Amino acid sequence: MKKSSLAFALLSAVFLPLVVTAASAANTTRPNFVLINIDDLGYQEIGPFGSTNRTPALDRMAAEGRKLTSHYAAPVCSPSRAALMTGSYPKRALPIPHVLFPNAAIGLHPDEHTIADVLRAAGYATAAIGKWHLGDQPEFLPRRQGFDYYFGLPYSNDMGPAVDGAKSNFGKQPNAAKASKATNPVPKKSAAPVEDDGIGIRGGVQPPLALIENETVIGRIRAEDQVPLVRRYTEKTVSFIRDAHAKDRPFFVYLAHNAVHFPLYPSEKFRGSSPHGQLGDWVQEVDWSVGQILDALREQKLDRNTLVLFVSDNGGPTQQGATNTPLRGSKGSTLEGGIRVPALAWWPGKIPAASSTAAITTMMDVLPTFAKLARAPLATDRKIDGVDLWPILVGAPATPPRDVFLYHRGLLLEAVRSGPWKLHLAKNELYHLGSDIGEASNVAAENPAIVARLTAIADGSHPDLGRDGIGPGVRALGRVAAPQPLIALDGRVRPDFAGPQKSFP
Repeated sequence: MKKSSLAFALLSAVFLPLVVTAASAANTTRPNFVLINIDDLGYQEIGPFGSTNRTPALDRMAAEGRKLTSHYAAPVCSPSRAALMTGSYPKRALPIPHVLFPNAAIGLHPDEHTIADVLRAAGYATAAIGKWHLGDQPEFLPRRQGFDYYFGLPYSNDMGPAVDGAKSNFGKQPNAAKASKATNPVPKKSAAPVEDDGIGIRGGVQPPLALIENETVIGRIRAEDQVPLVRRYTEKTVSFIRDAHAKDRPFFVYLAHNAVHFPLYPSEKFRGSSPHGQLGDWVQEVDWSVGQILDALREQKLDRNTLVLFVSDNGGPTQQGATNTPLRGSKGSTLEGGIRVPALAWWPGKIPAASSTAAITTMMDVLPTFAKLARAPLATDRKIDGVDLWPILVGAPATPPRDVFLYHRGLLLEAVRSGPWKLHLAKNELYHLGSDIGEASNVAAENPAIVARLTAIADGSHPDLGRDGIGPGVRALGRVAAPQPLIALDGRVRPDFAGPQKSFP
């Protein structure tokens, strides 16, 4: 249990015995949770949001559940995942300018209370499967953040050497000589050290991608090993669901696919299946994965007691072929296309079928929502920015639980939304997202009072998070003194992560 939260520990000490002694009864009322997070999925890449990709499982999920059409993540991966795990603005929980890279000295602080911490303390079995991206040192990995089980990659599937296929799509791997040159470039004399800021190793000298099970490196991911990742993650997820159900335990499983992040590696069954190239092929394979999980829940008769949430971690990168229509912008920006993502919520019998909401929902709302449904106490020694979304998921409350959203890019506050109004602070551009979702018509001149109100909201955040830089409400990063790669460039596995290497069926 994490040392910085005595209040949380005391609440858990009171609550957990009640959970254990009433396990059978509790399991009939406390839901299970499946959280599916797709990497770099654009707003219009799936059928329910207008794509011509064939996504029958997601189409059915939307037909049986609820679309969240104003769901906000972060412009890039690591901050988005920090918000999801902690229920806080990304800047509050993981104050970094961009994303984390391999061998980073920093990561999500071990004293943060993640969704897994909260639910495990309430008696849930917890698993993280897939991409983590909140730090790759032992102190930052999922088993130190509340998860009973972990299987996956510690960061993005492009954060490895070119010789292993991490810098090129399926079928386009460079030959060995070219890859070696790309992986070990001759540095310029003026080049700055690649780890001088603690964020990790960038560029062509990144160490090999490590596949981890719990805290053991079980394989080095090369091009041919990227191909079965969607299937392997799916099988691990279904197996965990069945095992937890067999033990009569409520469960939380976080499935974070590396798909559909560049490089693209759809499996043979899906190659050429989409009208939108390899990206569409991989989207359709992700849809297959969702179908497998929903089918498993139905087969185990768990569908009526399981909340499934499907999201993307940020907007799609349009320069790599992603589609965010009708939104303007791309991954990395605080335009809607960079930060608003497709989201679906599914719980037959609880969430109304074929429904939709345009209410503001965010990644940081997931933790308080799951905690409320699980009757699990939240820590009282830290600020949680998220709100309970259950009223939105089951209907249309008279007063939405969230009216304001702050758009941070790294440490900078770039925009503010209140209701339908969004103000880009640097250029003083105002958009009415209800009638102008594409941010095409700047109406600041016609609405000075609205501009003044949103500017005041931005100014009001400064004493807490700070409009730029680190404000007093920003929590500390986790930090280690001497980070080591999980697999070195010469292929040697870090000794404390070494174990038998497993083959890829």
